[in-house]
Order: sequence, then structure tokens, then C-alpha cells
Amino acid sequence: MLIGRKKEIQALKKISKSSKAELVVLYGRRRIGKTFLIREFFSQQNYLFFQSTGLQNGTLKKQLHNFSDAMSQTFTNGVQIKQPVSWDDCFRTLNQFLESSKDNRKIVIFMDEVPWMATRKSGFLEALDYYWNRYWSTKPNLIVVVCGSSASWLIKNIIYNKGGLHNRCTCEIKLDPFDLKESHEYLLSRGIKFNKRHTLEIYMALGGVPYYLNYVEKGLSAAENIQNIFFNKKAPLREEFLKLFSSLFSEAEAYVELIKLISQKKEGLSRAEIESLSKLSPGGGRLTARLNDLEHTNFIESHVPWDKQRGEYFKVIDEFSLFYIYWLFSKKSKKILENYWLKQIEKPIYHVWAGYAFEAVCYKNIDKIVKALNIKTAENISSWRLVSRKDNEQGAQIDLLIDRSDDAITICEIKYTDTIFAIDKKYAENLRRKIEVFREKTQTKKQIFMAIVSANGLKKNSYSDELVSHTVTLDDLF
Repeated sequence: MLIGRKKEIQALKKISKSSKAELVVLYGRRRIGKTFLIREFFSQQNYLFFQSTGLQNGTLKKQLHNFSDAMSQTFTNGVQIKQPVSWDDCFRTLNQFLESSKDNRKIVIFMDEVPWMATRKSGFLEALDYYWNRYWSTKPNLIVVVCGSSASWLIKNIIYNKGGLHNRCTCEIKLDPFDLKESHEYLLSRGIKFNKRHTLEIYMALGGVPYYLNYVEKGLSAAENIQNIFFNKKAPLREEFLKLFSSLFSEAEAYVELIKLISQKKEGLSRAEIESLSKLSPGGGRLTARLNDLEHTNFIESHVPWDKQRGEYFKVIDEFSLFYIYWLFSKKSKKILENYWLKQIEKPIYHVWAGYAFEAVCYKNIDKIVKALNIKTAENISSWRLVSRKDNEQGAQIDLLIDRSDDAITICEIKYTDTIFAIDKKYAENLRRKIEVFREKTQTKKQIFMAIVSANGLKKNSYSDELVSHTVTLDDLF
């Protein structure tokens, strides 16, 4: 059963009803459910379905053998065909099957993990270019789906191809992780009836990756599941982070170091800070390419702060990466003890991480926050920070700022607590100072509203009555 994926399903339905040949490019990170989506959708259609999957680090000979074997299973009832010696040879054989087919149904050619098929000097792209333009683009009953985890490779080599495949992609689909609601629905479909708080705890560790969520066990709490999935001996995701990056990027170590660097600050790092702290040369194309790759695969998000004076910032928004970097790359996890995670959730350091992770979740659900605040005039959504460089001046940071076209600005404080959040005298003074500093430094004349985004709600008291106009809770994020 397909959970969520409404936009993607609508795109595939449109493709299915098309009266012309379609070249679909589907990309998304490892384990996100790309193959499942294509198989499940087209299994419901009465189509002839062919699939071949690239092999990571496989030789050209092995890739060709796998493709040939898939052709024999689909077109000759398992009778082995002559082994191709090149991709041109391979696609020639495939084209012969398509030309000789007397089946009037639509035909789906699903090439999965294409970046692994198209090894260096393999001739894959040249062969695909030739057969698409020469034969396949004229077949009204043909759907070719090119799929892979390496978004940057597919974008560069297929979608923005400068050769014969230029502008040939008829449908581009980026498959994102599940959001909170979809993750909750997925767990329910497996008989796991978590309340929203336990779903959030799981989500802050695993993100919305269906494959990871599949490890959640019925009958265990969120904390018990996280212990089993990450910290027990032979825990299934204990080594997943490095495997994930190795499957996505050819220079995996460089990408790991880059995302670790950006994760050091919850507000993210500016391009200038990244250039200064990384080993890459300032203004270099490699840094730009790597940042783009991480953004295409939903690991980071770029944004320009409200004052627009500090340039572009990059922030880690992938919950799984944040969790892994914080808890498994650090010294805290060198010696894993029994019930390690169950002990951590009782410590202050857990709440520091949880605040960081919850903010990442909120950034992914800004549209729901804006809706909950009943704001219909959001013009610019960003953050704001004052770094003090004077001894007598305090810095200030605003987690989320919604600049509105109705002459108002909504400032959002994002708080994660185990219980209902209460504003005390000290915190109220901090909020007042933050508003004053923001008004003074930006010279804004707009009306300023204060909103609290709190997982477990806001306790009503004199301070909340004075300062807070709206509250967003976990319910609003689902």
C-alpha cells in the first residue's frame, strides 16, 4: 500500500494517460522508496513491465549481464539471450524486443540505479541518447523511467544533458522523505499505534525514510526502538550513515566532513564560514557542487537571513544525519553500554540535541506552521541573528521569522520540552530583549507578533498573556 506520495502518483497517472512516449527521471536518496513507488504504481496497471537495476561498483560486464538477464525474464520467458558486449549492443537487443512485440499494452522500461550502470567510459549515456532519439521517442505506448539515488548525476547527465538528451526529460520527480503525518500513517499501516509524541521522537532520530521506519517494532516505546536500531550489538542502522553517503557520492568522505561541519551550529553556517573552515578553496566550484548535491538529496537547506546582509546560509535539516553525527560520531558513543539511549534521555545533553532536532522538523513543516498561525500574507520566511562584537552588547537570535505583506512580522520561538512549556520571569525578559534588539537593529516599523512553537503546548500565565499572540503545537505539525 502506498502511503502519501500524492503529488508523485498524480504525475505518474498523467504519464500513464499520455498519448506520446515519456522519459521520466526519478531521484531521491537511498532507502526513500523510489523502486517501491514505481513497482506499486505500475503493478496496478495492465502494462508490460521491464526492470533492470544497476549494481554498485559493478563492472561493465556484470552490469550488461544483469540487464540481459532481466530482458530474458521479461521478453523470452527466461530463455537466455546472447550476452551483449556493450550498452549499444544491449539497447539494440531491447529495441528489437520492443519493435517485434505484438502486445498493444503500454510498455514500461524501468532502469533503476542508472548512475551505477553508467560507469566511466561505459558508453551508457551515448547509447541511451541514440536509442531514445532514433527509436523510442516515437513510440506512443512507451514509458522509460530512469531512476537513481545520485540526484546530482541524474540532474547533470539526464535532465540538464548538453547533448542529444537535452530537454528530452518529459517528467522530473524528486522523491522526498515522509513528513510527520505520513510517517505516522506508515507506522499505523504496520500496526504500530504510537501517539504523536512517540512518532515525533522516532522521526527526530530516523527522519521520514520508509526503510528506516521499517525497523520500528510493535510493542516497544520510541526510546526502546531507538536503542535497538542504533545502539545494540548488530544494530541495523549503526553503520548506515557511511553506507548512505558512499552510495550517493563518489567522494563520500568529503561530503561527510562537509555535513559534519555545517551541523556544528543549529542556525547553520554561511558560505564564507564554510569556505573558511573547510579545506576547499574559496569560490571553488567543488564546494558549490557539493553543497548543491547535499541540498538536492535533502540533507541541507539553503536560506538567506532576513536582513540579507550576511549572504547565503546552509543548515542541516536531515534528522537521521543530525542524530548520527551527534550521537554516533562523537566520543559519547565510543563505548556503548546496555540501555545506553534509555540513560541518555534522562540527561541535559539529550534536551540540547532534541531542541536541535525539533527545530529541523519545524523547518520542514514551515507551511503547516504558517497555516496554524493563520497567516495568509507570508512574504519572506527566514531567520535572524545578531552576533555581538561589543563588550556591552548582547547577541540575539530568532529561530523563525515570518515577514508579512500586511505590515507585520511574526517572530517564532521553537521549544522542545517533555512537558508543557512555561514562560518564567527570566525567559520573559529574554523574549522582551530579543524583540527590542531586533526592532533597534533592523529599524523596522512593522507590528511584531510573538508566536511559540512548542511540541507539548504552552502553559497559560501572565507572561504568555503579555508576550505571546499564537501557539503552534505538535498537533499542527501532523
